[in-house]
Amino acid sequence: MLNEERIVLMTHMASYENGEGKKNVKIGNYFRSDYIAVQVLKSVVCGTIAYAVVFALYIFCDFETFMQDLYKVDLLAFAKNILIYYGIFMAVYAVLTYAVCTYRYAKAKKNLKNYYHNLKKLNSFYNEQK
Repeated sequence: MLNEERIVLMTHMASYENGEGKKNVKIGNYFRSDYIAVQVLKSVVCGTIAYAVVFALYIFCDFETFMQDLYKVDLLAFAKNILIYYGIFMAVYAVLTYAVCTYRYAKAKKNLKNYYHNLKKLNSFYNEQK
């Protein structure tokens, strides 16, 4: 005999498994600190590459002026300013990544908890039928 509640539950769970559930299972396989650390590390690497590309584009945009002013500029102060801006950029980017990943992890864990609760509920439907 068909149980409508069980069919609705199974359909909802299958939809979750095929969509958002795949990402949540990958996230749920990590401990919270490990997931966040890996994501922040990846964002630092990507942020460094992005900063280098943007800096190179800035320099190459007006390369002739840069080369003319190169001998007039204090290179240590210039390098210090670049590193300070890099540090500020990376700190802000890492904090934003930490916040986003913390939110994603909490949301994934909540959804997985709900999914496992539904699995137990589905199991109880089958046990009642026996």
